[in-house]
Amino acid sequence: MKFGPVPLGEAAGAVLAHAVALPQGRLRKGHILTEGDLSRLRAAGQNEVIVARLGPDDVPEDIAAQRLAEALLPAPEAAGLKLGPATTGRVNLHAVGPGVIEVDAARIDAVNAVHPMITVATLRPWQRCAARAMVATVKIISYAVPEAALAEACAAAQGGALRLHAPVARSATLIETSVGSDPGDKGRRATRARLDRFGTELGPRVQVPHRAEPLAEAISAASGDMVLILTGSATSDLHDVAPEALRRAGGEVTHFGMPVDPGNLLFYGQHMGRPVIGLPGCARSPALNGADWVLERLICGVPVSPSEIAAMGVGGLLKEPPSRPRPREG
Repeated sequence: MKFGPVPLGEAAGAVLAHAVALPQGRLRKGHILTEGDLSRLRAAGQNEVIVARLGPDDVPEDIAAQRLAEALLPAPEAAGLKLGPATTGRVNLHAVGPGVIEVDAARIDAVNAVHPMITVATLRPWQRCAARAMVATVKIISYAVPEAALAEACAAAQGGALRLHAPVARSATLIETSVGSDPGDKGRRATRARLDRFGTELGPRVQVPHRAEPLAEAISAASGDMVLILTGSATSDLHDVAPEALRRAGGEVTHFGMPVDPGNLLFYGQHMGRPVIGLPGCARSPALNGADWVLERLICGVPVSPSEIAAMGVGGLLKEPPSRPRPREG
């Protein structure tokens, strides 16, 4: 592709690089110049214009963006995503419904390394998405790209790089423990709001004393597809009341603690094939915390390993809620 100023006599059929205001109307950036356009430019006193002229091996921006988007998402319906139309060198990808987005970062990196004019931007891996949310955008920066570069980028993308995981947990039981006084409904309200984003129903309120045995009984009796535990006293050890109650109920603890703040005192495991999450006290606030990252994935049937928890520390310093009883800096 050749780019730069040319005399009007040589500009027919070229792509206008910058918008031009005329006495009557305006020629938009990206417009293919016609002889009529050139006559209007001459009448306005113009002698030259900045254009892009495609070569025989160049692929126009919209065609290039469409081809790359289709390579990234060869089966949109199966991936829970939808391709938008190509316009001004851009194709947007949207979520069909709520869920969390899986991103093959290595594949996206490989595509973006091919040519500086070929770009793909996505949400961060495992980010929560609402229905119709944009999860990625393919953008051809210039007006065209070489066929060879586009073919290489499509090959790097081949096989798919994005997938929306839809919710699989249709219901959840929240068990709250008390240490002598009613904890109120703040935690339950915040939990309901988190579940509503995925269409997951919150079951009837369950409240038990902060002791292992009654909590174990409540876990065994819980009817939800997943079990959430919000204790009246913070879980401070792998063998504290809540993790011990999960074991007594016949479940297992997969991991305790996470390098995300707020959210350090989370634990999770399973009981009878259901996910069980011991929520940290910060989950009583609607503000983002580490438990959200675990809860959202497990609602959507995406397993979370201890090594993945350990990797959440980079970027895990989250905004501190004003209501936090012990701020990071006193």
